[in-house]
Amino acid sequence: MEFDFERLAADDRYKILTSTIVPRPIAWVTSLSKNGVRNAAPFSFFNAMSKTPPIVAIGIQANADGSMKDSARNILDTREFVVNLVPRSAAEAMNLTSIDAPSDVDELALANLETSPSSKVRPARIAVSPVAFECRLHTPIEVAPSQLIVLGEIVQAHVSDEFVLDAQNHYIDTPALNLVGRLHGRGWYATTGDAFQIDRPEPYAKRSERAR
Repeated sequence: MEFDFERLAADDRYKILTSTIVPRPIAWVTSLSKNGVRNAAPFSFFNAMSKTPPIVAIGIQANADGSMKDSARNILDTREFVVNLVPRSAAEAMNLTSIDAPSDVDELALANLETSPSSKVRPARIAVSPVAFECRLHTPIEVAPSQLIVLGEIVQAHVSDEFVLDAQNHYIDTPALNLVGRLHGRGWYATTGDAFQIDRPEPYAKRSERAR
């Protein structure tokens, strides 16, 4: 079946996107308002985009009333944020921080989440997250009114010691992180437990040379 995205309503496009682009990693973003109010919210329109510079991209939709979400406003105002990754053990707390709440509500306190100080930015890290990336705003892209794509440059990475296999070679025990990804529909998630490996093909030149 064909779907004409130039004709579909926004909510219908969203259904198709979120039902097919799966699993999506979750950026559990912590930020501060210009008045110092803490904010935490999860976003699954998220991924790493570049290593030089180290860039992450986060798509932050507008609120239902058309206003800009607190996370987007905070990032624009302060140019700093932290991307925390979500372990299975914190899935319920992460979900609670997605609550539609007034801008003066501290979602970290609401979800009883402990934090750890960041090294280079003001927003704190979520202590239960095994991986956190401290970011500074690189490029904001307002793709629609109050709808923002944030390109953030990672300036510091934190990985819990128990998941570092070889610090010198930067080998991480990815399966042990037991991170959560977003799936289709309302409230569906997945972990990284069902994994398989496929070796990358050798360079085409070597393949051709061997075939002679």
